Amino acid sequence: MEEKEGPKFLGRDVSKIPCFRNTFLYSISSGLGVGLIYFMFTSKVQQSYRFGFAAYFITTLGYWSHCRYKFAQHSSQIEEINKVLRGEKIREETIEVDDA
Repeated sequence: MEEKEGPKFLGRDVSKIPCFRNTFLYSISSGLGVGLIYFMFTSKVQQSYRFGFAAYFITTLGYWSHCRYKFAQHSSQIEEINKVLRGEKIREETIEVDDA
């Protein structure tokens, strides 16, 4: 069966990019929330738009950075586990001991 492709952004399939979905879900909802709450308290449309966009932008940068950092950590841990399971780590350690 042929795999269905997701929407494209800058030539890449966004469904294959780690952290893309959650980052934009959280940032859009936080931007809307902050903008709406600010508007409810002040009734200033332009200022609430600016606050909402600032919240969106800060949340996007912050969550994307955090998520990618955690993803990189997790990937390196998985790679270490795979090395141990394949026996490469044990062979590397025995070669270092034999050379000494």
